[in-house]
Amino acid sequence: MARRRASLLRAAAQSLLIDCGEGVRLQGWHSAQPRSPPRAMAVLLHGWEGSADSSCVLSLGAALYASGYAVLRLNLRDHGGSQHLNRGIFHCGRLAELLGALQEVARRFADTPLYLAGFSIGGNFLLRAAAVPAGLPASARAVAAISPVLDPAATLLALERGAPMYRRAFVRRWSRSLRVKQRAWPQTHDFSELLHLKDLRAMTAALVRTHTPFEDLAAYLADYDITGARLVQLTVPCSVLLAEDDPLVPAADLARLCVSERLHIWRSRFGGHCGFVGDWSLQSAANRFVLERFEAR
Repeated sequence: MARRRASLLRAAAQSLLIDCGEGVRLQGWHSAQPRSPPRAMAVLLHGWEGSADSSCVLSLGAALYASGYAVLRLNLRDHGGSQHLNRGIFHCGRLAELLGALQEVARRFADTPLYLAGFSIGGNFLLRAAAVPAGLPASARAVAAISPVLDPAATLLALERGAPMYRRAFVRRWSRSLRVKQRAWPQTHDFSELLHLKDLRAMTAALVRTHTPFEDLAAYLADYDITGARLVQLTVPCSVLLAEDDPLVPAADLARLCVSERLHIWRSRFGGHCGFVGDWSLQSAANRFVLERFEAR
């Protein structure tokens, strides 16, 4: 359904390699408006082990494209088949390269306002980016985060205590990605011991220990926790949509976000994790939410 509705968006898409600085490159798919200058550029970020072709990204991208926005669907490091682009492995502490990518996008598309939207870990990345002084380009106007990870430790616990299908799906997708990374950089990476674990917490702890600068799993999870005072100095208006029935992000943690005049929170009774089917026609309530937030800015 999402791919069918995104046919025009995908037909117009051109691959971009974005220089993030320090030799890092990220891949994006840019869909320009065909006959007139865009009203703005929407930059979209997927969730962990998703991609620029995730259904939620395609659905939102199609809605924004139909409303006159140019759309850039950005792949985070090692996502969307981009494991060959960078030697180092993806982890959630790599905020600097996202900031570099957004600055490069602003440079390439000068004088075009940027509107940013992300799902799950993509929403977490964008909210953190908006809290970095002078981190976002001057052309950035607003951030919308759909089902963003708030407290990573709480999300990991929810995964462990929740339906086994979520754990199995993440382990399966992550394991597949790690194997692709190892094939792309055989002289650098050997994930055989990590892959043997087949447990999300143990795999993450092993990754942190061997492939990140963080002391341990707790330090790593704390690095991308956005509860408490993390969002107190937001540089642009930020909107968060979270469902009370989200199986991965406890809605109760919304109360742990700082109070800020630039942070606006919407709770939905239903929606799951990045679901938000709006009505019988299967139109996305998340798409409508993002469009309304962007139009307000």
